[in-house]
Amino acid sequence: MSVTLEQFIAKLKKEGRMEIVKKKVSSHLEAAKIMHSLEGKPVYFENVDVSKFSVIGNLFCTRELVAEYLGCEKEELVQRMLKAIEKPAKPKEVKTAAFLENEADDLNGLPLLFHYPQDGGEYITSGVVIAQDEKYGRNCSFHRMMKIGKDKLVARILERHLNEFIKRAGGRKEIAICVGLPPNILLAAATSVELGVDELGIANSLMPLQTVRLENGISVPAESQIVMIAEITPELADEGKFVDLTNTYDIVRKQPVVKVKKIYYKTGAFYHALLPGGNEHKLLMGMPREPTIWREVSRVCECRGVNLTFGGCSWLHAVVSIRKKKEEDGKNALEAAFRGHSSLKHAVIVDDDIDIYNMEEVEWAVAVRFQAKRGLVVKENEKGSSLDPSADPATRATSKMGIDATKSLMSKGKDFERARM
Repeated sequence: MSVTLEQFIAKLKKEGRMEIVKKKVSSHLEAAKIMHSLEGKPVYFENVDVSKFSVIGNLFCTRELVAEYLGCEKEELVQRMLKAIEKPAKPKEVKTAAFLENEADDLNGLPLLFHYPQDGGEYITSGVVIAQDEKYGRNCSFHRMMKIGKDKLVARILERHLNEFIKRAGGRKEIAICVGLPPNILLAAATSVELGVDELGIANSLMPLQTVRLENGISVPAESQIVMIAEITPELADEGKFVDLTNTYDIVRKQPVVKVKKIYYKTGAFYHALLPGGNEHKLLMGMPREPTIWREVSRVCECRGVNLTFGGCSWLHAVVSIRKKKEEDGKNALEAAFRGHSSLKHAVIVDDDIDIYNMEEVEWAVAVRFQAKRGLVVKENEKGSSLDPSADPATRATSKMGIDATKSLMSKGKDFERARM
């Protein structure tokens, strides 16, 4: 049975698992600082500046919270996402939605946060952009958006699907921006799938959802808290600085200006604030890459789990567990992991008796099951991630490292088995 965001938040409040901040809080640095201090726990701000919207942060800041919402165990998440990616299902379209009941005057009425001292401005960080193309259909993707006026944003847009839609439209593109979404939609919007695959189909496969058609012809999730009708324009403006997944500042770039035409919102709507560089940001961006690693590793051996770790910014480091059947399985799994996520910089392969979410157990496996002369893989002059500040800033060239910390199938001397109580 599906749960709504409102029901989930009410449950967290009732059980004391959500911090409720009743005092008036500033959107300039203060709210973000509180979110950071409460990392790992959802927080509900009742009064942010003069906005009538409450603000919720850290809402899905742990795997356990995501899994609870989706009705599964955290260990099942990767398989659930992989199944949804491979078998998307078209959402049901309905005629109306609760957010269509109200309209805000402009962006000044929304509690956009200024997160870090060197930020370029106030940002929408949890907004999912939805666009429609005559040939390729619907696309949903995350784009950070910095406020530069009461009806203007500047959006960071990479050379991916939305950018292709913009070029095909001649430089101007009607979009919808949705804020306040459940994790099935947030995870789907962060996946990297082929052009023409509808991310809302992936979201619907994870958990059923409904869509409603806006007056600009774009269908959006009916359960959205806030929906903006907007247009991406050919005008460019400075975007940034902004803190990335790596907790470092990204550079300032000229990026497209977005003109906001209308803002809808639910009665009693909340604004979802995603803390840049926080655990929620890392999980929602990194978890959708774990199924692609699983898929590649499964092609060469039996994959048992994938964890893009918080310490690796949920982007650059992975721990993968396998059920080893051949001596070469460990190194084959390393190569497959790098194929499964091109931004991956360091990978550790462990046996399936190791808890991949417990870094002490992973370190133990490296300590007692790894020998550098036979288990270390170094890949030089590889294309890395634009998020990695240690990579070449012009070419993204980097060196990658893999560690095969699986036990040998042939014991020579001491046993590799871990003693259990």
